[in-house]
Amino acid sequence: MKVKTIFIILITALVTIILMNNTEEIDMWIFGVKRISKLYIFAAVFLAGFSVGALAMRSRKKVIVPDEEKEYPEEDENQPLTNVYRGKLSDEDRDYIS
Repeated sequence: MKVKTIFIILITALVTIILMNNTEEIDMWIFGVKRISKLYIFAAVFLAGFSVGALAMRSRKKVIVPDEEKEYPEEDENQPLTNVYRGKLSDEDRDYIS
């Protein structure tokens, strides 16, 4: 088995043990006092955290804008190495860098 699978199984077992050992009811104020089982509160917090973590770790595809492709010129092995971006600097910028 993969390490990720073992980790998920261990976390699930740990969460199950914690939830089953905290089944007593507590007074909770949610726009009025209500008696709610700790089981429901822990389960809701765990699911919310898991959902946020899953959304945060999701891979995103980078959208390439056509202008970005033109900004970086293709490398040609026959061309000598030159500073392509030197022409974009103003005289003040060149004096500051020097």
